[in-house]
Amino acid sequence: MIRLAPDKGIYVEWSVNEKAALEVAAGCAYAGVRCLVAMKQVGLNVACDPLMTMAYIGVKGGLVLVVADDPGPHSSQNEQDTRQFVRLAKLPVLDPCSPAEAGEMVRFAFDLSESLQLPVILRPTTRVSHVCQDVAVNEATVAPGPAGHFVKSPEWVIFPALVQKKHPWLNERQKIARS
Repeated sequence: MIRLAPDKGIYVEWSVNEKAALEVAAGCAYAGVRCLVAMKQVGLNVACDPLMTMAYIGVKGGLVLVVADDPGPHSSQNEQDTRQFVRLAKLPVLDPCSPAEAGEMVRFAFDLSESLQLPVILRPTTRVSHVCQDVAVNEATVAPGPAGHFVKSPEWVIFPALVQKKHPWLNERQKIARS
């Protein structure tokens, strides 16, 4: 992906851990830029603090977390189910059954994230993540979005008063996501 980035007009970077990666992506999403963060289910443990906060703060630009679960576990320290975090954070989750479906779901996840103003989790499992499949890429969907602009606001600061105000909003987002 880093080799394709200059030609496609996208930015790619690695972070020291999953929490830092999600916080960088959150900053971009607050400014209206689409971001994707990838990790395994054990990495979501590291990133859970900003994830829980972002559920209440929301996002402007689409934010997709690709969290690969490892039922079994086959290649992880332990078995965890990201859907439990999703229930706790009250965020939408998409479960692809193939790489092609995962590709389609990424596009949908960005649109859903922007319409709900919430992060969306894409949850491929080990079998989906370790299989090979040809996937058609529509060049129009990889075009860069707007540069984004961060607007300073108290809405981006998570204090108890904001949580109380946003809790009904977050519950309403769940209803909208179901429809």
